Order: sequence, then structure tokens, then C-alpha cells
Amino acid sequence: MAKTVLHLDLDTFYVSVERLIDTRLQHRPLLVGGTSDRGVVAACSYETRAFGVHSGMSMKLAKQLCPEATVIRGDASTYTKYSNDVTDIIKKDVPLFEKSSIDEFYADLTGMDRFFGCYKYSSELRKKIIRETGLPISFGLSANKIVSKVATNEAKPNNQLKIDSGFEKEFLAPLSVKKIPMVGDKTYQTLRNLGVRHVKTIQEMPLEMIQKVLGANGTTIWHRAQGIDNTPVIPYSERKSISTERTFDRDTIDVDRLSAILIAMTENLAFQLRRGDKLTSCISVKIRYSDFNTYTKQLKIPYTSADHILIPKIKDLFKKLYNRRLLVRLIGIRFSHLAGGNYQINLFDDNEEILSLYNAMDTIRIRYGDRSVLRAASLGARTIGRMTNPFNGEPPVVLAHRKQ
Repeated sequence: MAKTVLHLDLDTFYVSVERLIDTRLQHRPLLVGGTSDRGVVAACSYETRAFGVHSGMSMKLAKQLCPEATVIRGDASTYTKYSNDVTDIIKKDVPLFEKSSIDEFYADLTGMDRFFGCYKYSSELRKKIIRETGLPISFGLSANKIVSKVATNEAKPNNQLKIDSGFEKEFLAPLSVKKIPMVGDKTYQTLRNLGVRHVKTIQEMPLEMIQKVLGANGTTIWHRAQGIDNTPVIPYSERKSISTERTFDRDTIDVDRLSAILIAMTENLAFQLRRGDKLTSCISVKIRYSDFNTYTKQLKIPYTSADHILIPKIKDLFKKLYNRRLLVRLIGIRFSHLAGGNYQINLFDDNEEILSLYNAMDTIRIRYGDRSVLRAASLGARTIGRMTNPFNGEPPVVLAHRKQ
């Protein structure tokens, strides 16, 4: 049976939500993200793109390129709500779908041509989403995820495109190599240096040649250029790690402030682990200095999700990593090597009171919010918290770094 995969993408999602809330923003250049110069553009309207603005760009540069743009900090909880509204519509109408990000979805429609016609079905689904949410959305339909994603990007804004089976290679050939998912700026520059500008050139290259230039990634890129992709639509994605980081508006060497933020981060991530019935066995600390040099240090530990075990180890890692002669631009924490399970009491160090304390604190946090209970040492750290359980199978909300 011929495979059919639908890719749906909400157009400039954060911008569209802001315009839905405030209609005065319609047709005006709009930037959503961190509002300070250290902020990052999380989303930008099509009006700003004519000036060279794109998502992921520093807000300082974006404002220089398009000074008349309106800048909005954005609200993750609002975006999550609208994303969930779209998810609920797709969930009701599609037998198998994957939510790959807050504004992006894949659906496996294989076999539905016998009953409805996949293109007609997809068109009706798109119209329903637009009608019920007011949000613009585009889709691409083809035999696999990669070609469908590229087709969606070609269909934008607020349109749709079908690539018939057998025409994938022909569709991709005239496009820029940068249109292939996985080709970032560095890979693109490498290919340009070789004189490779269009996908057709990669299609004509021997696989061994591109492997020699790009290594293991070259194999994947070559297959994608041929329109070959066997990646399945996965309805649930298990998180392999959990992390958080903060970029400062001004570089700092205030050790007390850094320590308070590290404690708040660790405390919050540990709560997320316990809420998701997870344990970590590998912790790492990340520091980026004012000269943009970035360093990380990690440590393997026995499986745990307890604050009183994780906080001292995080602080020790930070002391080993921190160079006091340089200003700090960013710090972050990551818990990885996750496994399912609940915190087990330590026979020699813990007691029943500690377990009861964690249970009471977590109950309050679940009911009243992540920061309703916290250590006094972390009171100085702002905006450390999450809106939802990160282990519910939903992709994380990607916003510009929040500042301290």
C-alpha cells in the first residue's frame, strides 16, 4: 500500500496568535521574543522578512534591520492553549498523528485514499482548523515526512501542496540545498564552497562523494535529496533529557546570584522529574562567558530526583567549571540518562520526614504553580518554572531565552 504522510504547520504561529488577540497588529511588522538586546527572535511576521529578519536572530540585529517593527515578549501559556486547540481538532479527525513541535504536526493517512481521498481529506481538515481557531495553517502531502515538510514550506503562507508519488525527486531538484531539513548554515556553506547550490546537483552526485565531504550526515542528506525517507509517524515521543538555561541582560560575576539561579533551576527540574515519575543518572552544568566561549561539565550519579542530593552536586560542578576572572553570559543545567521510577529513600542519609516533605511540596506546586514553594536561597531567581509536565509526550514550547 502506498504510504501517504501529511505535514501541517501553523504559519508564523506566535505572530498569528498575537494578531488574533489584538487585531490592530494585522499587516504590521511584528517580532516576538526576548525584548532586550540579548533576546532572540522566536517568531517574526512576513512583513519583517523583507528586511532580512528571521527567527533565531538576535533581537538587537532584528530591530536594526526593521526599526519600525513592533516587539512583543510573548506568553508561552497563551501559545500552548492555542496549540492544544489545534491538537484537539487533529486528534478527533486523524487516526495517527505526531506533534513534533508546538506548531507542527505529521499525520499518517496511508490507506485513506480508498475511502475519502487523502488530499480532499487534508483540505477539509485545514479548513476546519482555520474556521474553528482563526489561525492560518499550511500543509504538504506526499509519500514521506521529509518531502511533505519541504512541500509545506513551499506552500506557505496559508496554502497547501500535494506531491504525487513518484514525483518527489523532480519536485526537490530545482530547490536550494538549504531547503533540505538538516542542512544548516555551516553545511550550506560547505556545499556552496563545492559549487553545490541546488538539490539537483546532490541528486547527481555519487553517495561516496558527499559522504567524504559531510561524513555520516552526508548519507542522510543525500537520501533526503533523492526524496527517500522511511521515518515513521510517531504518536508519542519519550523525553531523553530535561534542561533549562538563562542568558543575562548584563554579564555578571555575582557568585551569590549565580548560585541562587542554579539552586532554583535544580529545584525546578528535580520537581519536573518527580512529577513525571523520572530519575536522572547524569547531570551537567553549562557556562558561556562574555567572550562567547562555552564550557560544560557532567557527572554520572546514582539514579535520583531529590533536591538535597542534586543541588550540592550541581554546585560542586559549577565550582569546578567556573573561571572567576571572566564575566558570565549564560548558565544552564541538564539532567539526562533518564529512567522511569520514583525516588528511593537512602538507607543511611534519608528518613520518612524527607519523603513526606517532598510529597507535600510537590502537591502544593502541582496545585498552585511551580514557584509556590521554593527554597529561600532561590528567591532572587526570577522566571524559573514551567507551565506543564515536560513528560506528557508534548514537545517543549520554544521561546527566546528568558532573562535574569
